[in-house]
Amino acid sequence: MTWEEIRAYCLAKPGAWQDEPWEGDVVVKVGPKIFAFLGEQSGSSVGLKCGPNREAADEWLLRYPEDASVTAYIGRSGWNTLRIGGAIPDDELLEAVDASYDTVVGKLPKRDRPVAPPR
Repeated sequence: MTWEEIRAYCLAKPGAWQDEPWEGDVVVKVGPKIFAFLGEQSGSSVGLKCGPNREAADEWLLRYPEDASVTAYIGRSGWNTLRIGGAIPDDELLEAVDASYDTVVGKLPKRDRPVAPPR
């Protein structure tokens, strides 16, 4: 899995859009909220909300000590940085993106939540 593939996967989510609130740092938002920190385009990691709290997010650190770390400044709220192309399987990275997106969408006011396209 590459940075570009993760970015494309994030942007395919309903209501997702790319922003660069800090020069050179790419994030993906749903509504006004960030659900994925992608950093620079040549990046090798993604910052995601990995649980409702630090204890749940710590499971990633235990399972992948070389490829998961607490995200600076917001880690206490359950955010981790996961390495792309490391020991974390691609399907688990995508599941983590899904969970981060779902968590952030779930906290949006109902009027701001995106409507998923019909299947």
